[in-house]
Formats: sequence, C-alpha cells, structure tokens
Amino acid sequence: MKLAERIARLEIESAFDVLVKARALEAAGRSVVHLEIGEPDFPTPPHIVEAAKQALDQGWTRYGPTQGLPELREAIAAYISRTRNISVSARNVCVVPGAKPILFFSMLALIEPGDEVVYPDPGFPIYRSMIQYLGAKPVPVPLIETRGFSFDLDILRDKLSSRTRLLILNSPQNPTGGVIPELDLREIAALVRDRDLMVLSDEIYSRIYYTAEAPYSIAALPGMLEKTILLDGFSKTYAMTGWRLGYGVMPEWLVEGVNKLMVNSNSCATSFTQRAALAALTGPQTAVDQMVEQFRRRRDVFCQALNTIPGFRCVPPSGAFYAFANVEQTGMPSKDLANLLLERAGVACLNGGSFGEHGEGYIRFSFANSLQNLQAAAERIRAAQKETK
Repeated sequence: MKLAERIARLEIESAFDVLVKARALEAAGRSVVHLEIGEPDFPTPPHIVEAAKQALDQGWTRYGPTQGLPELREAIAAYISRTRNISVSARNVCVVPGAKPILFFSMLALIEPGDEVVYPDPGFPIYRSMIQYLGAKPVPVPLIETRGFSFDLDILRDKLSSRTRLLILNSPQNPTGGVIPELDLREIAALVRDRDLMVLSDEIYSRIYYTAEAPYSIAALPGMLEKTILLDGFSKTYAMTGWRLGYGVMPEWLVEGVNKLMVNSNSCATSFTQRAALAALTGPQTAVDQMVEQFRRRRDVFCQALNTIPGFRCVPPSGAFYAFANVEQTGMPSKDLANLLLERAGVACLNGGSFGEHGEGYIRFSFANSLQNLQAAAERIRAAQKETK
C-alpha cells in the first residue's frame, strides 16, 4: 500500500517544523528564543478554566449536537451581530474543533476540481494546501507592504475570472499583521457582489488590533452577508489554542453541507469546552484587553529594535501578533537567514517564503513572548548580523 495521491498535494505549517528543530537545539543545551509559533503566551483566563471544571463536574462529557450547543450558538450569533453590525442567528453558526475545520469544510462543500480560489500571498499556508488538495487552482494575489499589506485592487480585479468560486480574505492577517481598510473592502465587495462566488473572511485575529477602530468585516456591506463565510474562534482571543474550538457564520444553505462533513468526521465539538467558550463570550473581557495592550507594547519595542538592525525594516503591524520584517537589504534569501538566526543566534523565526512566493524577502517573528525575551532576541539578531559582515 501507499498513500493516496491527493495526500501529496497537502502542505504543512513550517512553524511546527521550526519548533521541532528549535526543541532539538534546546535538548542539546542551546538557548533558543521562540518567536516561531503563533499562539498567545498568556494563560487562559481563570473564569474560563473554572467554567470547564464545573462543566466536567456537571457531566458535560457526552456527545452534543453536531452544529454545536444551542446556548453557545446563540451567544456566538449575538456576539457576531453586535461586533460586525450584522444580523445573524444561531441557525447560521457552526461550532467546530478549532477554526481550521471551517476553512476545510467550507471548501470541501463548495469547490470542485478545476475551480479557482483567490487568496492572499503571503498568507496562511493552509489556504493553498486545501486548494491544491481539492484539485482546484490556487490563484495568489500579492499583499503590498506600501499599502499596509492590503491587496493591489487592480491585480485582484485581473485575477478574478468566470471560474473563481472562492475569495479568501484574512484581516488582521497572518503573517503580515495587515488590516484591510474599509474602503478597500468596499471596493472588493463591488468587484465580487454580482459574481457567482463566495467569500471566506478569516477573522480569527478580530480582537487583536492596534488601530483606533476595530477591523471592518466585508459581511457588513450591502449584499455580502449571504455571500460570506465568517471564520472566527477562541484560540487567539482567549489564549485557548489547545482547547481547539472555533466557529463559522454562514448562510443556512451552506450550514447543511458543513454539518454533514462535521458529523462524518468529528461528530461534534467537545461539550465541556463549549461550556468554557460560553463563559469566554459572556464573561468579563478584561483579560483580553490586557493581553492586547501587552501585545501593543511588545510590538512597539520589538519593531523599533528591528529597525535599528542593518538590513532589517519592519513596519509595525496593525493587528495580530506578528512582526513581518523586510530583510531584502541583508542580501540573504529569507530561508537562509531564518536558518542562520536559529542555528547561530538561537532565535526561532519563520522564512517569509514559507507563506508564499510574495513572502520572499521577509521574516516573520511572533511577538507572543515576553518583553525581556523579545529584547534578547533583537540583540542576538544584531550580533549575528555583525558576524556575517
């Protein structure tokens, strides 16, 4: 026996590969500052943990509805309606184990071989991976640093075709930290509103932003709610990466397909984690606000430090917790520089090229680490750069 051919079309997240290498260096006695993994370094807020403990004590350990617990779906619908200025109900909500299944299930339900999917480049590697897996054509659109890592709308217009079935948006964005301006979203909506396609709006970093106003959702624009799959979850906002709980908000006709895929793969999301998620949404939000404020401080300090290192240029991101540094002036390919920083400086980071062709010339650093470690990482990078001269 051998693996099915379609498995070869799947890609992986390089962050986990780098983590393995970094752990191996640590096992050999090396000191490593971990700036590769995209997860908050803060603990899950205590009231959420307590809600999970109570749920276990109360017997929330059995199967639940495939679509998610009704009370959680009601809370999600209320939260999304309030924060995105739209009107959705629990019928539009699918709760799944982590946010990735919404990406996976939506594409499985919508995309046929030969269809085209337009997505941001650099972008989350799983976008391209899933497009290829389904036998569709990946159509990358470059994100432009001078536009705050938003699309060049003329290029986007040219990339759309009669075979485009899905447009993926991600704002705030991984790996760049860019936020798509409302005016750009209005132009994008005008481009796609009358086309036979859907928009998957990945808003997993929706609460982690440093702009005066919250990032705008394309779902709020006229005619777009019925064309949009809104992806969000609990991992980033509430430091719940290991809890594996996310959700999608979508038209009811698509909910049916997603539920079929969910029941055939996972049956349902874990009941006691859903009770914890209910406490997350309806409980105090102080921990979220404090976490974002800490991220803001780290962003400012780390990006300022990077900008003093020869060959590095880093525009402070508008959202998420990634510094996407332009390193073209170092004269080194991104992959070689990322390897050098890990092996020589003990700084684990990601080659921008692993996020797509247009990520070449950049390095992604996660500033979801302590201020002390970020400052140490900057000094290590500076020292490594001096040694290469």
